[in-house]
Amino acid sequence: MNFDYYSFTGRNIGFIDEHEQQLLRQARVFVCGVGGMGGAAFMALARAGVGKFVIADIDRFEVSNLNRQVFAFADEVGREKAAVAAEAAKRINPTIEIEVLGENWTDELAGIAARCPVIVNGMDDIAAGVHLYRTAKAADATVIDAYMSPLPSVIVVRPYDPRPEERLGFPTMGKDWTAITEDDRRAAMRAEIEHVMLHSSTRNYVDLAIAGEVAAGRRSRMSFAPMVISTGMLMAYEAVALILGRTSGTDCRGWFLNPHRPAIERPRNALVAALMRPLVRRAIEQLTGST
Repeated sequence: MNFDYYSFTGRNIGFIDEHEQQLLRQARVFVCGVGGMGGAAFMALARAGVGKFVIADIDRFEVSNLNRQVFAFADEVGREKAAVAAEAAKRINPTIEIEVLGENWTDELAGIAARCPVIVNGMDDIAAGVHLYRTAKAADATVIDAYMSPLPSVIVVRPYDPRPEERLGFPTMGKDWTAITEDDRRAAMRAEIEHVMLHSSTRNYVDLAIAGEVAAGRRSRMSFAPMVISTGMLMAYEAVALILGRTSGTDCRGWFLNPHRPAIERPRNALVAALMRPLVRRAIEQLTGST
């Protein structure tokens, strides 16, 4: 095939103009975690014509990934996720530039953030996430992320915004990220779950008993392809907006997409949240059996 970038991206024009397409081609995005939502975002951005990436993932594909991860196929089980994702992106756009990192990405993060003003966080490691957010702030980079939520969600944390550990009250403040303990991770996860339950109607769309086992650390996180891939698409939209200098209206608190009603659910005002928080905390304690 005689590949031509302009033929490849020609149908984008109308959603964006030709100058904006060139901005996408010249942009470099860091996608940290290319399995679930990070993989979906990476795929969408590659097909949109973003020309340069740094991607990182420390995992290999497993059978359990086949239910939701866009680069997971039965014949790829056992292979490194980052390598498979990079190969797939190059099959989409042979001119794409991709730097692939594995476990060493945390050591190289300062340099990555300095080169990549847009970062997509597709991982679920809380300690590494703290490191990512702190480093992004120092490098003046913006992080696109999502909540641990059964509803698709998206947040955009700009350099001047509070980090999630500050805003949600993680017990990681003031700690080196390598010193974060398992108890810290579990407390941070519970703080995020509290935020999700407080500011969205998530509880209406999941099995709460199973959700309680997840929150208590007795069960792996629930994941469902429509939710995971939808979240990745929302993240890709935000990345495109940042690259093109467009205003999206998404901030560090983010929002939830409820496809069941359908509706957009935004954070409650501070007074209502303060009144509801004790009730939500009590419900989480009951679900996790920590009362």
